Amino acid sequence: MDADHTAQSGPPAARTRTRLSQDERRRQLLGIGLRMLVEKPIQDLSLDAVAAEAGISRGLLFHYFPTKTDYYDAVVGAALRRVLRNISPDPDVAADLALRQFVERFYAQVDRRREFYLALVFGSDAISIGGEGVESHRMTVAHRVVDAVGLEPATTPVVHGWTAYVEDRALLWSGTAAAERVPLADEVAHCCRALTALLAA
Repeated sequence: MDADHTAQSGPPAARTRTRLSQDERRRQLLGIGLRMLVEKPIQDLSLDAVAAEAGISRGLLFHYFPTKTDYYDAVVGAALRRVLRNISPDPDVAADLALRQFVERFYAQVDRRREFYLALVFGSDAISIGGEGVESHRMTVAHRVVDAVGLEPATTPVVHGWTAYVEDRALLWSGTAAAERVPLADEVAHCCRALTALLAA
């Protein structure tokens, strides 16, 4: 049996095998890692379990990701890109609405997957994107905000600092009992005013 074939569900006699291209196999392995990452921190992800679910050997996994760290980095990078998609404002909306959408969606993302976000961004030395870690993620978010709101590129360091502030507030807010939380609309308004004040300063 070719080790790079995937077993489909069904009784052994009825199973069919489908060869995946290299890109398809990488996407499959990343998808399995992303699903497991919801339940456990990246450093606890078992490559044996990932390979078994994909229907390949552990050794073959290293054909697609040369080292364990390469695989972990790829999974974390994919997870952070997914977060970025979820929090990005709609294209071509007015600047004030784009900013509000970003804050609202950031809070919603953290609230929906708080433990996942904490583990993803703060949980392990293995977390990196090209070795740059959480600051790379925040800087990417800052660039997206600058573009969406139509700010000058020179404001990026300020927006980067503001992004960390919003992240911290979102984590504190999501960790508060629902009955005791400040209304989300008030949080959004505060964060938007904070950016305006920082840029004015």
